[in-house]
Amino acid sequence: MKPTPDSHLGTFLRARRAQLDPRECGLPETDSARRVTGLRREEVAQLAAISVDYYTRLEQGRVRASAPVLATLARALHLDDDQQQYLYELAGRTDNRPHRRRPAQRVRPAMRRLLDQLTQTPALVLGKRLDILAWNPAAIALYTDFAAVPADRRNYVNLLFSNPVVRELHLGWEHDARDAVAGLRMEAAADPVDPDLARLVGELSVQDADFRTWWAEHRVSSAGYGTKRYRHRLVGELTLDCDTWASPDGSGQRLMVLTAEPGSPSHDALRILTSWTAEVPGTDRPEGLTR
Repeated sequence: MKPTPDSHLGTFLRARRAQLDPRECGLPETDSARRVTGLRREEVAQLAAISVDYYTRLEQGRVRASAPVLATLARALHLDDDQQQYLYELAGRTDNRPHRRRPAQRVRPAMRRLLDQLTQTPALVLGKRLDILAWNPAAIALYTDFAAVPADRRNYVNLLFSNPVVRELHLGWEHDARDAVAGLRMEAAADPVDPDLARLVGELSVQDADFRTWWAEHRVSSAGYGTKRYRHRLVGELTLDCDTWASPDGSGQRLMVLTAEPGSPSHDALRILTSWTAEVPGTDRPEGLTR
């Protein structure tokens, strides 16, 4: 039987209460031995000021939680912003907590000039949360037409998990996707209250079991280089070095460049791929504006 959203919510609630220390939640010490790790159902219900029967039915997926109940459960279970967003997504409710508005990300002029000068190699400008702010024609030829992706979905991690073309392009998809999740974890550490990051994590956690598992591992990475292997639908297999340079101004913007070893089959295939896009109009002036 296919799991329902309510059963996913129950699984999350059980997992979270198992992670909590009763003493850290302000519960008194007891002489009786605990049969379960973490909090009991009765203790969660007590902390959330709801009945044990109602909470039990929530975990069993037999009742749908209201927004006020979700708010009290979030406090009782000591959920951080990402976990709260995930809780609301699983329950099919809107998180109405106030969030401060963040300024839109704009591509730095120096990054724009560097990108324009890279004509023979795919390159992207990545912003906060690994949002894709700008790209060159070679990046379109390798990955996908970024301009056709809605601006609020134009995120490197999101495309890896939810875009079939980008996902199938990666020969080592699991390795690359796990690295991307670890990079996103670093972003969360830098700005843990970013509502856009919480929204992204919540959506991907609901949509993809692999993302949900890897996000829960709390693996982090700030690696600025590596090797990626692709199978392109037009030129076949490519092995490319991926290097990322951070802007020195503290904006969080990075230039990601993919190159091939000169004289290698990948280098020849990349030259063929970029030559096919050299004269395609309208592909070399992406608009880099996102939140």
